[in-house]
Amino acid sequence: MSKLWGGRFTKETNKLVEVFTASINFDQKLAFEDIEGSLAHVQMLSECNIIPKNDAETIKNGLLTIKQKIENGEVQFSVENEDIHMNIEKLLIDEIGPVGGKLHTGRSRNDQVATDMHLYLRNQTLNIIELVKGVQTALLQQAEEHVHTILPGYTHLQRAQPVSFAHHLLAYFWMFERDKDRLQDSLKRINWSPLGSGALAGTTFPINRSKTAELLGFDKVYPNSMDAVSDRDFIVEFLSISSLLMTHISRLSEELVIWSSQEFQFIELDDSFCTGSSIMPQKKNPDVPELLRAKTGRVYGNLVGLLTVLKGLPLAYNKDMQEDKEGMFDTVETLDGSLRLLAPMIETMTVNTDKMYAAVAQDYSNATDIADYLVTKGLPFRQAHEVIGKTVLYAIEQKKFLLALTMDEYKQFHELFEEDIYDVLQPKNVVEARNSEGGTSSEQVKLQIIVAKQSLQ
Repeated sequence: MSKLWGGRFTKETNKLVEVFTASINFDQKLAFEDIEGSLAHVQMLSECNIIPKNDAETIKNGLLTIKQKIENGEVQFSVENEDIHMNIEKLLIDEIGPVGGKLHTGRSRNDQVATDMHLYLRNQTLNIIELVKGVQTALLQQAEEHVHTILPGYTHLQRAQPVSFAHHLLAYFWMFERDKDRLQDSLKRINWSPLGSGALAGTTFPINRSKTAELLGFDKVYPNSMDAVSDRDFIVEFLSISSLLMTHISRLSEELVIWSSQEFQFIELDDSFCTGSSIMPQKKNPDVPELLRAKTGRVYGNLVGLLTVLKGLPLAYNKDMQEDKEGMFDTVETLDGSLRLLAPMIETMTVNTDKMYAAVAQDYSNATDIADYLVTKGLPFRQAHEVIGKTVLYAIEQKKFLLALTMDEYKQFHELFEEDIYDVLQPKNVVEARNSEGGTSSEQVKLQIIVAKQSLQ
C-alpha cells in the first residue's frame, strides 16, 4: 500500500474519499510548527535512548533540509499524503531513507496535530496582541491631539451631552485593552503541551514529555492524555476573544462611517483608505471600515461552527476535529488584516474640529447642566428635571437654543435662574464641569492618557 498507514488495508482509498478527507490544502500552514514539534520530539527520543543518537541526528538534518526547501518554495505537497504531518514524514523518508520512519516513535498524529495548533496559535496570539497595541497607539495619538476638541456625545444615537473627542476615542482604547488582556490570559491555556500523549492513551516508550514541553517553550504538559488529544477549548477561547475583538472593531468602524458622512462631516478618512464609485464621480466611500464591520460576521461564524462541531463529540480524537483548522486560520487572517488597516486609518484621519463644535453649539445637549445648576442652588433634582424639561420644550417651540433664551424667559420657569446660567451652558464649561473620576473634563482625560500610556509599556 502507498499509504504510510496502509498495512491493514486490502484496497486503495477511493479517490473521492481521498480528496474529501484530505486537509493538506489548508493545514500546510502548520508546516513549520510541525517541523518544530518533530525536532523537539526526535531530540527527546535520542536523549531517552529510544532511538540511536546518529539516527536522531540524521532525522534532525533531514527535517532542517525540508524546512529550507519549504522556505524556498521547492516543496509540492500531495493530497495523496492527506495532511501536513504525513506529507512531511513522506518527504523525510524520501530525503534520508527508512530511518525517517523512526521519527513517529512514541507519538500519534493525534497529539502531533494538537501540538502544532498550540504552537501556531501561541505565535499568532502574540502577533495579534502586538497589532492591538498598534491600534491603541493610534487612538492614543489622536486623543492627545484632541483633549480640548468637543463633539456631541450620543445615547440612542440622539445628542446627549458634549464630550471631549479624546474621551470618546479613549473609550475604544479601553475596549481594546480588555481584548488584549483576554488574549494575554488565554496564553496560559494555549501554552500546554499535548506531545507524547499518543493516540489517546499515552505510549509504551519511556518518553519524557516534560523535555519536549521545555524544548517547545510550553509551560506545562496535559495531565490526561485523552484530554490532550481531544481538547480544542483553547481554539474556542481564541475564537470567542476574537469575536469580541471584532465587535469592538466593528463598533469603531461604524462610528467612522457615520462621522465621515456628509450629514456629520466630523472626520475625513485619508484617500488611501477609501474608494470611489464607478458611476458617481463625487463619491468617496469608506469601504475599509464598512468591510471591517462585515468581516465581524465571518469571525462569529467560525466560533459557532467550531462549537457545533465539538458539542456532540465523544472522547477522544474524531475526524470531525479536522474542521477546527480552517475557521481558526480564517479568523487569524481576518484579525491580522483588520488590525493592520485600522491603525493607520485612525492615524491618518482628519478631524474637523469646527464641525464638531458647531454641532454642540446648536443643540440641547447642555440641558442636564441647567438641572445641575438649579440643584446647586437648592432645588431637588426631580423638580429641576421637570423645570428643564419645560424649558427645553419652550425653547424648541420658539426655535431657539438654550444659550439664546433671555433671562426673562428663564425666569418664567424658575426664579433661581441668574446671569451665570450663560457661563454654565457654554459647551467648553459643560465638558470641564464633568471632572469626576473617569469623566470627560480635560483634567480627567489627561490623567486617563497617562494611565493608557502606562498600559502600553
